[in-house]
Order: sequence, then C-alpha cells, then structure tokens
Amino acid sequence: MSVIENSKVTVVGAGSVGSSTAYAALIRGSARHVALYDIATEKVEAEVLDLAHGTQFTGTSDIVGGSDIAVAAGSHVVVITAGAKQNPGQTRIELAETNARIIRTMMPELLEVAPDAIYVIVTNPCDVLTVLAQEATNLPVERIFASGTVLDTSRLRWQLARRAGVATASVHAHIVGEHGDTEFPLWSRATIGTVPILEWEAPGHPRMTREELDAIAVEVRNAAYRVIRGKGATNYAIGLSSARIVEAILRDEHAVMPVSTVLHDFHGIEGVALSVPSLVSASGAVPIRGTTFSDDELMLLRRSADALSTVAASLRG
Repeated sequence: MSVIENSKVTVVGAGSVGSSTAYAALIRGSARHVALYDIATEKVEAEVLDLAHGTQFTGTSDIVGGSDIAVAAGSHVVVITAGAKQNPGQTRIELAETNARIIRTMMPELLEVAPDAIYVIVTNPCDVLTVLAQEATNLPVERIFASGTVLDTSRLRWQLARRAGVATASVHAHIVGEHGDTEFPLWSRATIGTVPILEWEAPGHPRMTREELDAIAVEVRNAAYRVIRGKGATNYAIGLSSARIVEAILRDEHAVMPVSTVLHDFHGIEGVALSVPSLVSASGAVPIRGTTFSDDELMLLRRSADALSTVAASLRG
C-alpha cells in the first residue's frame, strides 16, 4: 500500500483525551479530514466549533463532527477514546467492566459506517479492550490494536534524555507489555545513539546504575497517576502520541512503535494484546517477531500476559 490520499481520521469520544487527539491531529496535519464523534450532542458540537475556529492556523486539515455516527463514514482510521475516565487512585484494570460494555456496543455501529478503517483503541484498559473488540468484530488482528505503550515509551525517553544530556530522539528504548502496572522497559536493548544505556557517559552526565534505571522505570509507570492526581486526567501527551500513530498509518511509514496487538505465538504468548515493537503502516500493525528479550524480560512479558488474560477472562463470563 502507499500513502493514503484525501485521508480521514475519526476520533470517537469528545472528552479531554478525544478532544486533545483531534486538536493534535489538526495542528500536526495528521490527516486531511478530522472528524469528532460523541453521543453528547452539545459537548461534541462545542468542541468541533472551538477547533474549527482555529483552522485558519492549522494548514489544510479541516474538522467536522457531531452526535450522528455517520460523521465517521469513509474513515481510514478510527481512534476510540470514548469511555469512563480513570479517576484518582483508580487503576486502569478497574475501568475494564464499564468500558468493555461501551466498546462492545460501539464497535458494530462503527463498522457499519467505516468497514475498511483501521481501529486504534486508546480507551483504558486498552490492552484488554483490544482483545474483546477483536473477538467481537472478528477484524484481522493487524487492523484493530491499541495505542499501548507508545506514550509510556515517550515518557521513558524523555526521562532518560534529561539524565543523559541528549535529545529525546537520540534515546532508543521501549516500554513493553501491559499499558499499566506490569509494563517494563527493555533495558537489554536500550541505547543512547549506538551506546548501550549502562555504558553511556558524557561531560556532567556520569554512567547510570541499574538501580537508577529501575527508579526511572517506576517513575514512568506511575506517571499517569501523578498527572491524574494533579489535574484530573492525562490528555495532551496521549493526544500527541495518538496523532503520531495515525500519521504512521496514513503515510504508510512502516514505523516501529510499541503498539498493542493481539499476539499469536509470540514467544509462546497467545490471544493476549500486549505492546511489543511493531511495524505500523497503511496495513495496520504487525509485531516484529525478531524482537529479542533477556530471560528476565521474557518472564516479565509473560507475567503481563497472565495478568491481562485473567482480566479478559473475567469480562467474558
């Protein structure tokens, strides 16, 4: 496939995450047409109007939207952010039951108007919801996946860049596994430029220790809780990362991103959606099977899979 001309992305959900995603897509020029859909008519119309008022300053992208699901017709990508939001002190998994009902109701309706779209699930817990949505729709696994740990990876790279004294783009490290409490960094493959993470040093920036790296990983894992505690929601960074995923699809980039797809025989893991480095293109997302893990990392990946399998099984009951 090639770059999609006259591209359209629909964002489902006009809450803080959905509106931020639509805003990011507009100002970045992620798609030629941006649509925003929500069942709350007054809210979504107000968000669309507010965004439309600024389109003089956003290049060639335009914005439409409303509470009629027909606004999603003809979408090449649909980003789903609708659902109950994560409250202070609440884990992503605790959101599962409410948001699973919303996704199950919504997906058939979306498929009617956008049958050929690639679906990106941002609503939490995104890994579990991806499994349930794929099972409910029978879409090919590459066409329905979660934003996963793309944002967590950005958080990690930002922290490491500050510590190492380099640009964020020079940090090559990934968070993998669940987008949540069992996620972990692939330290065995992390580099700054071409230098292994534990060997990097520069003037004013001595080598990092494993203990320091572990502390950074904890800070990354808890970052969302810190933001939610302070302002009630995370929205800007997830909006930007979602827009970036949309671009990789619509521009057929074959970009490597840690999105969350339903895995089949990936290092022995089956039927669970987890974030691993994947190729994201106009065809969707495909896990990179050549990704290697240390023995400890493989154990952590399987722990993540077991935790999410348990939640998914409870929601099927």
